[in-house]
Amino acid sequence: MTTPSLVPGRVAELLGPLPDDRPAYRALADGLRLLVADGRIATGTRLPSERDLTGALGVSRTTVTRAYAALRESGYVTARQGSGTVATLPTGRRGLGTGAVLYPAEVPDDVIDLTCAATRAPAGTAEAYERALAALPSYLAGAGYLTLGVPELREAIADRYTQRGAPTSADQILVTSGAVAGLASVTRALLGIGDRVLVESPGYPNSADALHRGGLRLAPVTVDPTGWDTPTVASAIAAANARAFLTIPDFHNPTGALMPDEQRAAVAHALKRAGTTPLVDETIAEIALDDRPAPRPFAAHHAGAISVGSSSKTHWGGLRTGWIRAPHKVIPALLDSRATLDLGAPVLEQLVLVELMRTTPGITATRRAELTASRDAAGTALRAALPDVRFVVPPGGLSLWLELPWTRADEVAAAAEDEGLLIAGGPRFAVGGGLGRWVRLPYVLSPETMTEAVRRLTTAVNRVREAETASGGGRQTTTRRRRGPLVA
Repeated sequence: MTTPSLVPGRVAELLGPLPDDRPAYRALADGLRLLVADGRIATGTRLPSERDLTGALGVSRTTVTRAYAALRESGYVTARQGSGTVATLPTGRRGLGTGAVLYPAEVPDDVIDLTCAATRAPAGTAEAYERALAALPSYLAGAGYLTLGVPELREAIADRYTQRGAPTSADQILVTSGAVAGLASVTRALLGIGDRVLVESPGYPNSADALHRGGLRLAPVTVDPTGWDTPTVASAIAAANARAFLTIPDFHNPTGALMPDEQRAAVAHALKRAGTTPLVDETIAEIALDDRPAPRPFAAHHAGAISVGSSSKTHWGGLRTGWIRAPHKVIPALLDSRATLDLGAPVLEQLVLVELMRTTPGITATRRAELTASRDAAGTALRAALPDVRFVVPPGGLSLWLELPWTRADEVAAAAEDEGLLIAGGPRFAVGGGLGRWVRLPYVLSPETMTEAVRRLTTAVNRVREAETASGGGRQTTTRRRRGPLVA
């Protein structure tokens, strides 16, 4: 395989003018390190030779030599025989942290892990950390327990809600250590053991698990591949006598469906009549891929809605920073609740998110184009290799929701693992059972990788079909079974 390379002029363009506040070699090394860490120089890319880069940057040969040496020492480049100087990460693994950490054991490099519907950190993340570090000293004189959150971040989140159509003030925002942590604070504050909660099925399994383990009784509300049937949802709300309804109206996980404004208004009306509080998961709300008008946040239709959001999908899961948007009267109870869970999210990561939100509140244009290309590549490959697998191309979100024609999803997931593909079957997303013929396929890796993932999935599907045919339709028993995956 040919090693991709960067021409000297492109490196100079990416670097821009080198700062003069430190030695030239150090400024060059730091600039290249940030480009590699941010993904703007992809790992495995050959950098220009020392001589060529010297000419493009107008610096001395010694400057480039010392910069490359510093990068080799820190693990950001490797000198390869016949390939020159190649960009790497200090771990030496391209995919570290892309989902493999959700499995109990280490995942080999040649395995495609699609258990995690999330992407790598966007360009600019490392620089945001540097700016956040510069802002951190002003917080060091205090104890560091900011239970409500960093004021600048609360303002930024409130402003974003206002821009999206739900006027919000900073004192309605509580910063948390992620969306699931936020949901835990909400349920502990407002619900009691044995209370009934309506939960979408399919739905995000980690949230459902958190509710179940909190002693709540879950009642499923069906979400079709194309979205919600309003009369069905309204009927379920009226009949359930539930204290709360957990919904993902924005690019629903796993279907990708988007609830339009008129449907939000109808569902909100049904919730008000029943006295049921909407708990709105907005983790994927900003992952719009198609050009269409965005609906207003659910809170614009129901003043009592409590929304939880997160930076994990829009920016980076490693920030572990989320938030709750709630009516003013609920905030004191939420503060009391979180005191028994944690006393505040990490300050540095909140400052990083402030920096990222100043430039891009949601996903970047580059990330949107990447996800769109990966979604389309996966869809094209599926239509060609598995024409009897049905799916709806979602207008946004991070995954395709595949309906297998007759094979069992868990068997396919187990067979796919044998082919070097990690996916989650539909039962993992079910509330109360079912969804045995469905598979979630996140399109969060490159188009080429998604095409290869579909090839491996096709092999797995065909293996299970052949085994079921040979056994006369009985349960397949030859495929290695494994522990169900953790998903995100």
